[in-house]
Amino acid sequence: MRKASVERNTLETKIKIDLNLDGTGKADINTGIGFFDHMLEGFTKHGLFDMNVKLDGDLNVDCHHSIEDCGIVLGQAIKEAVGDKKGIKRFGYFILPMDDALALVSIDLGGRPYLNFECDFQVEKCGEMETAMVREFFYAVSYSAMMNIHIKMLSGINAHHMIEAIFKAFAKALDQATLYDDRIEGVASTKGVI
Repeated sequence: MRKASVERNTLETKIKIDLNLDGTGKADINTGIGFFDHMLEGFTKHGLFDMNVKLDGDLNVDCHHSIEDCGIVLGQAIKEAVGDKKGIKRFGYFILPMDDALALVSIDLGGRPYLNFECDFQVEKCGEMETAMVREFFYAVSYSAMMNIHIKMLSGINAHHMIEAIFKAFAKALDQATLYDDRIEGVASTKGVI
């Protein structure tokens, strides 16, 4: 079982994430931001990960610190749980439809952080979550997990559907990238390290 437990405590947020990459989709999520909880539950369910998230943030300010810091901690947990990356496929991608929304997410666990985010939302919030925080969350994940993440909204009108499609497509792509392939000796790189 590839598991990680990561905590991060600052004056703005206190976060603990337990992640099991080889789970069955069980989630216990409490961030204080209902829509964000819904997105993380979808990520867990569709990636077949088990994840517990306990977040106590300065929501009296806004949702920024809580969501960004959660991305940092989740990225660290992914990096730790993946381990030495021997035998994993490394790359993953998924195109996921959700009603009007069609999201493409492609990732590389190759050790280099980068985020390309091509998505415009027509509203400022979904529930209490600012739509601008979707990009900030995945930026934080990419840099703390040391992974490339490319997100492109191929079509979409409803922001709820668009964001949910992104989180679910990311889950499916990460699941694919972390799968073992018996044909891979060592790591999937001509350099011999990732």
